[in-house]
Amino acid sequence: QLQLVESGGGLVQPGGSLRLSCVASGFTLDNFAIGWFRQAPGKEREGVSCISSGGGMRNYSDSVKGRFTISRDNAKNTVFLEMNSLKPEDTAVYYCALSTQMALTSDPSDYDAWGQGTQVTVSS
Repeated sequence: QLQLVESGGGLVQPGGSLRLSCVASGFTLDNFAIGWFRQAPGKEREGVSCISSGGGMRNYSDSVKGRFTISRDNAKNTVFLEMNSLKPEDTAVYYCALSTQMALTSDPSDYDAWGQGTQVTVSS
């Protein structure tokens, strides 16, 4: 069965850090761009960051630029999202997704397979 599974979410105080992981099972991530998205209650799903299949290209939304870092370890079939200086407005369910598009994109409609999500809550 082909799956993407996120982990690493939790409750953290403002200014804290979390590291999210997205592990693929049943297939290898090598040939695919991977994106991280988030969705807060009552809001649309938004792109946070994405990385090309080889890791050479990375994009970030303006709201997380300078605080979040996306990386991938294809040998471990895993993509990471390192989140630092977290703010209450970062609270959301975070999803990883796979894209078969040639161009790196942050549009959710360009992504073909999704994980189940992991909750990140930033609160004191």
